[in-house]
Amino acid sequence: IGLFHELLDIPENYKIIFLGGGASTQFFEVPANFLNTKAGYVNTGVWSKKAIKEAKRYGEVELLASSEDRNFTYIPKGFAIPSDLDYVHITSNNTIYGTEYWKFPKVNVPLICDMSSDILSRDIDFGQFDMIWAGIQKNLGAAGVALAILKRSLLATARTDIPEFLQYQTFVKKDSTFNTPPVFCIYSLNRMLHWIKNMGGLPAIEERNKVKARLIYDVIDTSDGFYKGHAEKEARSRMNVTFNLANAEMEADFVAKAKANDFIGVKGHRLVGGLRVSLYNAVTPEAAEALADFMKEYMRVNG
Repeated sequence: IGLFHELLDIPENYKIIFLGGGASTQFFEVPANFLNTKAGYVNTGVWSKKAIKEAKRYGEVELLASSEDRNFTYIPKGFAIPSDLDYVHITSNNTIYGTEYWKFPKVNVPLICDMSSDILSRDIDFGQFDMIWAGIQKNLGAAGVALAILKRSLLATARTDIPEFLQYQTFVKKDSTFNTPPVFCIYSLNRMLHWIKNMGGLPAIEERNKVKARLIYDVIDTSDGFYKGHAEKEARSRMNVTFNLANAEMEADFVAKAKANDFIGVKGHRLVGGLRVSLYNAVTPEAAEALADFMKEYMRVNG
């Protein structure tokens, strides 16, 4: 907990808890605790849709904005935010479509953010959020636990007419040990936090992630259309680079050739196809550089 406060510069008026069940559990646990009448959601892809679906079980959901009209290639901006919302919920990074928030909305109601796939990848003002939640398996450790960082003033509004296990206050009061916690997952998280600190903290991690993303995006941008990026440039994710080749057959060949060269996991998500390169914290700049070299060679042979 102390490392989280130190690395993220989280003010003392926040509580940090660990929760079993992973990120998907939070899609319904957030509205179960905080949706009394109406909440606002921004739809930027698959994970936002899942959060919206679960929230509708607990109250009214107002869709504040969506990027679905252009196949989730951008992050919506400039939308109105009603003052009568219980909270606004956004997803900071969209793993499937490769978009990421670089400027968060200014709100006069509580702001809740799913940071499952980019938490601790960059240095931001975490104090602008009333709640951050995340599954840890992308950047912070082994799958099986979620963390929640909650402002005390938001916690004070949480519902108490839901099962005790679903109440965030339960885990605050019991120091995350209301039931037996996922110990190994929390241990791996602890080691990752120490690694981030030893690397130089979030400023150093952010610079490292910028280098990795730049290596891959530069190949796409200088390919004269051979590689076609999915996300609009101003919304590009550093964690997930999504792109296409001329056709599905060439994309399948790219995946096969990449695997033969020990680059695995570059096939796009089954919902959208194409190709995807994930550059989470544990990926080294050397690995990103090697993949960029492979992409250049593949283009030379097949272009």
